[in-house]
Amino acid sequence: CIRDRPKGTGADSSMQYAISYTGVEGLTVDYAQGDNETVGAKAEATTFKASYAYSSFTLSYSKNEYDTEAATGGQDIDSWNLAYTVNDDLSVAYGVETHDTEAQTVDEEAEYVNVSYTTGGVTLSASNYMYEGDSNTAGAGGEIDRWALSATFAF
Repeated sequence: CIRDRPKGTGADSSMQYAISYTGVEGLTVDYAQGDNETVGAKAEATTFKASYAYSSFTLSYSKNEYDTEAATGGQDIDSWNLAYTVNDDLSVAYGVETHDTEAQTVDEEAEYVNVSYTTGGVTLSASNYMYEGDSNTAGAGGEIDRWALSATFAF
């Protein structure tokens, strides 16, 4: 998929493309890149993600980079996730994500655990999110621990 945006759409020049590979059973690999250029500003975004499912396990990784000519505009995000389907009703997942922002001395790091149980048309989920460096703040001020509980119903 290649897309080029002409003048008059918010950017002097813009071009994006993406490719995807699914030639091995259980494996998906995606890559995308885009450029925007306006008067006095240029930005480039690149995304790579891969996931591999084997039996009851799925391992995923992604890397996103956003670079600009501005000294504080760049950002890199790395994340990975491991999910395990215990049975048709129960699944668990664990993941980690790091945000590295230019001109910031503290990276934002997130870690989470999720458990989901489905029966009939009801899904119950519990998630724990642990953050360090939230809002690029060092020490205890940047540490957050949150729980989320949810119930969804399908009719």
